[in-house]
Amino acid sequence: MLSRKGLLPEDYLLTRLSEEVQQPSSKFKASQRKARFVAKNGTCNVAHTNIREQGRFLQDVFTTLVDLKWVHTLIIFTMSYLCSWLLFGMIWWLIAFAHGDLDDTGDEFIPCVTGIQSFSSAFLLSIEIQVTIGFGGRMVTEECVSAIIILIVQNIVGLVINAIMLGCIFMKTAQANRRAETLIFSKHAVISIRNSKLCFMVRIGDLRKSMIISATVRMQVVKKTSTSEGEVVPLDQIDIHLDNPIGTNGLFLVSPLIICHVIEKESPLYQVSASDLQHDDIEVIVVLEGVVETTGITTQARTSYVSEEILWGQRFVPTVSEEEGMYAVDYSKFGHTVRVPTPCCSAKTFDETGGIAHFKTKEGTTSRAAVRKRKLLGAVHKQQSFIIS
Repeated sequence: MLSRKGLLPEDYLLTRLSEEVQQPSSKFKASQRKARFVAKNGTCNVAHTNIREQGRFLQDVFTTLVDLKWVHTLIIFTMSYLCSWLLFGMIWWLIAFAHGDLDDTGDEFIPCVTGIQSFSSAFLLSIEIQVTIGFGGRMVTEECVSAIIILIVQNIVGLVINAIMLGCIFMKTAQANRRAETLIFSKHAVISIRNSKLCFMVRIGDLRKSMIISATVRMQVVKKTSTSEGEVVPLDQIDIHLDNPIGTNGLFLVSPLIICHVIEKESPLYQVSASDLQHDDIEVIVVLEGVVETTGITTQARTSYVSEEILWGQRFVPTVSEEEGMYAVDYSKFGHTVRVPTPCCSAKTFDETGGIAHFKTKEGTTSRAAVRKRKLLGAVHKQQSFIIS
């Protein structure tokens, strides 16, 4: 795998490899957290139990076959051909047995099928008919109408099996989730000040040169809520409004982009502070969708960020630089973050206390006080050194 060969840095994660990276421990980590709704690699952590109407899956056989594991699909693929060959081989043997083709007859006798002396030869005839090999040693004559009808039926059955099984194999090899292997998300999400607003941000990227057309990103917060009537919703999915970095409906994903959510009054994170983030069970799901340029198939990549994976007071470092007349993307910095001055209060408290202007004033006062304190300590230290000397 790419991560084990050292071809991928540890600062970002492929959607299928992200669970292999050990998550950092936090000193504020609670003793027990609720289970993730969506894993880091995009799989949904949901088990469907007590399904009584199992027959519904057989009503859509093709989708059921595509959803099976490769081992099961290959077993069904092999057994469908073997069973059909054996079935029609038995039918051809019965036709030859009923017509007397297996007995030694004279030169004037016309068999239904030439060249059948045993079940083995009937089985070989079945294979030759269904896969249209035609070695020339065995053939159907016009002597028996039943043989002609079986010949037509076996050809039709063979075409149906080919269409279903080969189509199933093609769909499994061309599944859109394979394209999602090269769609990457940052290992952590960050919360910091951006454009004078408190923002929740993640970084996404595409490792392939072939583009994802009409790429869109959706975010949801999954948490336990309760209604005014007292109903408890264990997995309440709340949509998050995103600030598109390029101002259009679709993302132009040729280089890594930072997806930003401005934490406003309508945001489910509006009343969450840095301390609340360490104790609340919050999970943010990020879904990237788009059309694969080479195949035209819609693909989707997913990941999620729990409270321990959301870094407060940090932002992503730039990854794009101009080198020799072209833009270069340094994926080794994809997940790198730096600390920036950020208020630890919630966005609601931040807005109520005056916003960025109050924060800058407070930050400036704190900085000047720290400078004065350092100068005072330096002067005291010099005076003590003078007295000692």
